[in-house]
Amino acid sequence: MDLDGLTTAHVTDGCLRVGVPVRCGPAGLLPLVAGAAFAGPAAPALHLGSVDRLLEAIEAAEPGDVLVVDNAGRLDEACLGDLLVLEAATAGLVGVVVWGLHRDTADLLRIGLPLLSLGALPTGPLPQHDHDAHDVVRVGEWPVAAGDLVVGDDDGVVLVPAADAAAVLTAARGIRDTERAQADRITAGTSLREQVRFADYLARRAQDPTWTFRQHLRAVGGEIEV
Repeated sequence: MDLDGLTTAHVTDGCLRVGVPVRCGPAGLLPLVAGAAFAGPAAPALHLGSVDRLLEAIEAAEPGDVLVVDNAGRLDEACLGDLLVLEAATAGLVGVVVWGLHRDTADLLRIGLPLLSLGALPTGPLPQHDHDAHDVVRVGEWPVAAGDLVVGDDDGVVLVPAADAAAVLTAARGIRDTERAQADRITAGTSLREQVRFADYLARRAQDPTWTFRQHLRAVGGEIEV
């Protein structure tokens, strides 16, 4: 999916704009390489100590999908490495999100497929796994279904239910365009304070301490983003 300048921040703001709950991966979920943004439908997989589940998810995936691996956030084992990521890359997947750890970092860097995880550990899957665990793939507290929109970049990962993705992306693109215009005006010499009429807000708040900045923004123009 072509992000065309959309970031995870735009997507989360788009969720708020259309009333969709914001579902971000935990703050510790970070990219292996900075600057490698990606977006696509989720190809979810529970790990449960066996790589066959990951291979099954890749088998069912379409080019352009994102492999989302749930290993329950475990920090005592790495649940995938170079071979699984290379398999995903050759199948045409555009990214990997791991709710857990990875290994084979040097090889993953050579493969170049964008990956977010909780970090690296040399130890592969350990034998003690509960094979009767839940059937719902999660990233942190959030469930992920096949086809849900997954967007990842340097700030982390955002998950959007498939049914809401089109509306959220439309709102996110509008926010992106408004912010770009605001940035252009700042560069051209009109400060953000001038654009949002911040002095007017301070004067109104001095008279009415209950007057909020959000109310002010709505009053001066809903197109303003801050």
